[in-house]
Amino acid sequence: MNKCNRVGVDVSAKELVVAIEASGRREAPIVLANDAEGHRKLVQRATKRGASAQVVLESTGTYGLDLALALHRAKRIEVMVANPRAIAHFARASLQRSKTDRLDAETILEFATRMPFAPWCPPAPQILELRSLSRRIEALSKTVVQEKNRLHANDQSEALSEFVKQNIRELADFLENQIETLRKQARVVIEQSEDLAQAFAHITSVKGIADASGIAILAELAALPADMTTRQWVAHAGLDPRQFQSGTSVHKPARISKTGNAHIRRALFMPALVSVQWEPHIKAFYEHLLDRGKTKMQANVAVMRKLLHAIHGMLEHDQDFVGEKFFAMKG
Repeated sequence: MNKCNRVGVDVSAKELVVAIEASGRREAPIVLANDAEGHRKLVQRATKRGASAQVVLESTGTYGLDLALALHRAKRIEVMVANPRAIAHFARASLQRSKTDRLDAETILEFATRMPFAPWCPPAPQILELRSLSRRIEALSKTVVQEKNRLHANDQSEALSEFVKQNIRELADFLENQIETLRKQARVVIEQSEDLAQAFAHITSVKGIADASGIAILAELAALPADMTTRQWVAHAGLDPRQFQSGTSVHKPARISKTGNAHIRRALFMPALVSVQWEPHIKAFYEHLLDRGKTKMQANVAVMRKLLHAIHGMLEHDQDFVGEKFFAMKG
């Protein structure tokens, strides 16, 4: 029987901290570059002497995606992309008090040796392309907001030259044109896939989710494993409530965990606000929460969470949004 090495990898923008257990022995963590050459060296170290390997890394977005894809293509390697929340809970259960990249890698290795291994399957190429386009749109949109805020602040100042102000206006206009080009390409990618086009139509059937928000939501959700449950979606998005209670005297208000995919939370925020204005059943749900004493922000987060539930059901059962299923209004 072939021996199987275990590997834990802490991923950052420029570096990989790698902890390996080979033949039952733990090696000192090593640091590799987070680039193609670093990925090649990691494969070599993980499979030395003809061993197979199980590699675990956290789901850290774009920094870990190229590594996960490289490991998935490599021979004799299985890769698991673990939810950061699961790793964090494991670290707390192990009484880990400090946090460094080396300790994180060793914790992930310990997680790999003790917890069930769930092999990762990469999303289809068109889904990866759609997510790449969507995240680029999000990045440029942030820059546009920053430039417009800068222009608004500087309009109140006589110290800034008119030339610089014009430059800011031109840059904002250029970026908005680029965003529109990216959105058009995203629609092309969606229309080229029957599954994506159908899912997009279901998502945008919600009053409050237009094309821009629909692209952002679909791009993130389509990349998730098909067998994830609604609760797993909510936890992955960091929209699950986190209680804080100790004994009989400490009862802090519940807050969302925010441990997970922030892109999904951002994609749902505006649609939740807009749908409260335009979809009667969502509005009724929102007002019901306010009547129960929830703040406006708490109610809006609850709408985001319930929208995620609704979208999961719509995609699972291949149907458009039905307001009565979201919240039954009193006659």
